[in-house]
Amino acid sequence: MAAPQDFQTFVFLDIETTGLPKDRPRVAELCLFAVHRRSLQHPLPRVVTTPLDQLPRVIDKLTLCIDPQKPFTPVAEEITGLSNQNLEENCKPDLNGAAVEAVQGFLRRQAGPICLVAHNGLGFDFPLLCAELQRVGTSLHPDTGCLDTLPALRELVKDANKNYQLGRLYQYFYGQEPLRAHSAEGDVITLLLVFLARAAELIEWADRKACRWGEIQPMYSLSWN
Repeated sequence: MAAPQDFQTFVFLDIETTGLPKDRPRVAELCLFAVHRRSLQHPLPRVVTTPLDQLPRVIDKLTLCIDPQKPFTPVAEEITGLSNQNLEENCKPDLNGAAVEAVQGFLRRQAGPICLVAHNGLGFDFPLLCAELQRVGTSLHPDTGCLDTLPALRELVKDANKNYQLGRLYQYFYGQEPLRAHSAEGDVITLLLVFLARAAELIEWADRKACRWGEIQPMYSLSWN
């Protein structure tokens, strides 16, 4: 666990993949939204008619489609709408040096310290991204924070009967289905809106309990492929 600190930028993360952990998945789409702490704590006053109206005005965004160099499982292809064929037809390269430089450059331009945010991040997104970066011989800064909103919201929204899946939490807070589920950008928007519903508590939770990137272990070793 990282020492308590005031994270200045929260980078909301989602990954679409070729399958589940048992399939040794590869990344097929990656989305990052970077939002400064101030925008999360002090949203601009505005007329709110839909949940999307609550999104901060100042957001840096990065979305990359990636040829995973591995077949999708049929279920993953159906859920994500991505396939080896449509990624190849659109000339998307694999997770190469240019993609890694884009991600690292995106993070470098944010005010630090930085905290990555993902739902079930410790169980999926962070270990998979760690494995993929390891594959190309790099990593993120070891002191980068990592907040998994799944255990955080289980602690903050105590309800023995509640389903803590991201879409269910969105329904709980906003009374409707999230838009564009199972695209990386759509899921990041859902995650950010869920975060905003309990922003003050989640920021405080992250400052005290987020782990560090240096503690994340890859989902699988390179020798498994």
